[in-house]
Amino acid sequence: MIETVAEVGFPVDEVLRIQKQRLRPVDGTTGKRISIVTGIHGDELEGQYVCYEVARRIGEHPEYLHGIVDIYPALNPFGIDSVTRGIPAFDLDMNRIFPGREDGDMNEYVASKIIEDLEGSDLCLDIHASNIYLTEIPQIRINEEHTESLLGLGKLANVDFLWVHSNSTVLSSTLAYSLNSRKVPTLVVEMGVGMRITREYGDQLTDGIFKLMEYLGIWEGPTVEVRTPIVSSDPKEVEFLNAPVSGIFMKTLSHGALVKKGMEIGQIVDPLRGIRLCTVEAPADGWLFTIREYPVVDEGSLLARILKGHDAEAEKRIG
Repeated sequence: MIETVAEVGFPVDEVLRIQKQRLRPVDGTTGKRISIVTGIHGDELEGQYVCYEVARRIGEHPEYLHGIVDIYPALNPFGIDSVTRGIPAFDLDMNRIFPGREDGDMNEYVASKIIEDLEGSDLCLDIHASNIYLTEIPQIRINEEHTESLLGLGKLANVDFLWVHSNSTVLSSTLAYSLNSRKVPTLVVEMGVGMRITREYGDQLTDGIFKLMEYLGIWEGPTVEVRTPIVSSDPKEVEFLNAPVSGIFMKTLSHGALVKKGMEIGQIVDPLRGIRLCTVEAPADGWLFTIREYPVVDEGSLLARILKGHDAEAEKRIG
């Protein structure tokens, strides 16, 4: 059943309408509720395939469903339609206005209605892609304040990496923070790259969602054995690589590779003069879990992230 979460009319005969699909058990029971949310950023499309695949699999075997599944594919529909990261015309990041206010402006009102609709969920997955510049392995990012309630759930989600962040790096105006503060367990998923769909990652996460649904008692159908993620809660374990010069970045390695200190990750070149400006090398042994996808870089641009201290776990994962 398609339901409207929020609706705002515009003077130009347009309507901002945020919708969800609610999937219920065929026997009319309710049970627990899982909410799958994506499309906060209009240039992040990885979650679109996940929403489709979850609905498709449930539609093939509705008899296995014993709870409520709410699917929100587009919290920022105008952003998706216009391939814009933020809310078009407002130059506003939607994930910076939660929990919103019902008596606020249009964007705050919509944010408040989304929070209102999501409250009461037993679990929420907030699915993001990376931006157009970086490719990420499937990962879940957790605020250390909510580690106790989220870490166990994250381990069932079939991602490769659980990254626990300190409070100082988490914004209180995000959807996930607002929901977790309201006792709605919310997992933030990052995977893939902006403006693209990586079907392999979508299938991987969808398998994890069904495992989570099984754990909650929402799904009684078959599930797959999920992978064990690498967990990091020490900020010193993550090494950031930034461009020392401006130019065109040509990557040598792909994300997910195991690297040794001094190994070449890529090169920054000058296409006008036909010269190599620098070679980007791994500063330490570790796991390359983020790599620059968009080749144009300025001095200081993020090129890669390396997770140190988990070489044995990463090596098992690679092969």
